[in-house]
Amino acid sequence: MRVFDALGRPSWTFRVGDAIEHLLTDAAGDLWVGYFDEGVYGDDPLSAPGLRHWSGTGESVWVYRPVGGADWISDCYALNVSGHTAWACTYTGFPLLEIGAGHAIRVRKNPVRGVKGLAVHGDRAVLFGGYGEDHDRLVDCRLTDTAVRPVTEGRLLGPGGGRLGRRRLVCRGPRLYVQERPGTEWTVLDIG
Repeated sequence: MRVFDALGRPSWTFRVGDAIEHLLTDAAGDLWVGYFDEGVYGDDPLSAPGLRHWSGTGESVWVYRPVGGADWISDCYALNVSGHTAWACTYTGFPLLEIGAGHAIRVRKNPVRGVKGLAVHGDRAVLFGGYGEDHDRLVDCRLTDTAVRPVTEGRLLGPGGGRLGRRRLVCRGPRLYVQERPGTEWTVLDIG
């Protein structure tokens, strides 16, 4: 990781591991990093937990460890950071993990597989992605204390009305930011 000052000059560097799938900052400027399977099962112990929280100066703040209802992470498929809360859907079981104050983890059982992105607002979550033909699937869900309850399902289409191809995806709070490749324009889905 390379940190730059307000004038764009490099200030310092630190390592956060290999095979980074997601890297987002929270309201305090700390980093949340989700790793894909090559990092989790690779040679770098920094990546092995699948999900970590780092300070903006490179100190490890928190490392994921299994909790009731959620096993070890093999791949962090989706990550969303909003304020001081992180949300993740992880392979293999795809539980919805909510990591809040003091790194307390709330686990919600989730029937939606292959989730690549998620937007969260109150008791609502929209899950994006899936396997094969479901790569552009949107599932509108309601959250209970222990579960994700799908309500309706549809497709996220590109600005021209066609199905999405290769894309970049960033999730922040109630928003999914989608950029089709190659391209410079972003499409935003806001559930707020």
